[in-house]
Amino acid sequence: MRLPAPLSRRKSNAHKNDFGHVLVIAGSANMLGAAALTSLAAMRAGAGLVTVAVPKTLDPVLQKKISPVIMSLPLPETKNQSLALSALKILQRNISKFSALALGPGLSRDPSTRQLICKIIKKFSIPMVIDADALNALAKNVKILLKAKGVKILTPHPGEMTRLTGYSKQYIEKNRKEVACKFAQEFKCILLLKGHKTVVADPGGKVYVNTTGNAGLATAGSGDVLTGMITAFLAQGLNGFEAAKLGAYLHGKAADLAIRKIPKASLIATDIIDFLPQAIKSTK
Repeated sequence: MRLPAPLSRRKSNAHKNDFGHVLVIAGSANMLGAAALTSLAAMRAGAGLVTVAVPKTLDPVLQKKISPVIMSLPLPETKNQSLALSALKILQRNISKFSALALGPGLSRDPSTRQLICKIIKKFSIPMVIDADALNALAKNVKILLKAKGVKILTPHPGEMTRLTGYSKQYIEKNRKEVACKFAQEFKCILLLKGHKTVVADPGGKVYVNTTGNAGLATAGSGDVLTGMITAFLAQGLNGFEAAKLGAYLHGKAADLAIRKIPKASLIATDIIDFLPQAIKSTK
């Protein structure tokens, strides 16, 4: 796969602002690792800047988990240390600073957080990757996608796809391409159905079946890394389908390169990030 021109950085006078500012809305008590993985993957995938929005009392802990090159935005929280609905006003005041948004990793299923997620999906037109707990919140009212504006990329695994569609996991696995295409067309979004031979579909009928990757990707945090990568590609100017397609390809390619040195059973999410530079370098 050829590396898209916006990611080549051929201009010698380039500035970090030329490559977008990613906002990651992620994390809650006991799930800050998801926020850290998503944000670091976004940086490794080329975003010029990355900011993580987290519950305010967890911000000091997050600072110890994430790279010093990543910024944070502390927000109002629930008693369970997840993001509260009242965080919406602060996000609305700041959203114009960002180029793309990653929503969902580790956010929890707190009712207030779920309300916040749905409001963000419905009100914000910024290009957005919707994953993990944001998909769980969306499953309660998937039709809000029809009212949403801007690029929306959903990245469910088969279990999350079951909650979004009502189909059984067995049916989804047997009809991966058909299920992904139907959902993308019905709800006017980009759908990336994770798993063996990840499927990417767009509302116009385009479809891509990925061939990179291996069983080592079946590890905690792997999906968070993919979310960060795709969001970074959106921030750098790729359209939704191309960002999702490239994300799936490079995510799998990084894992394929990793297992040349690491057994599949030992692969962890940070290994995918570590081998991402080599995966990007290998594209032609």
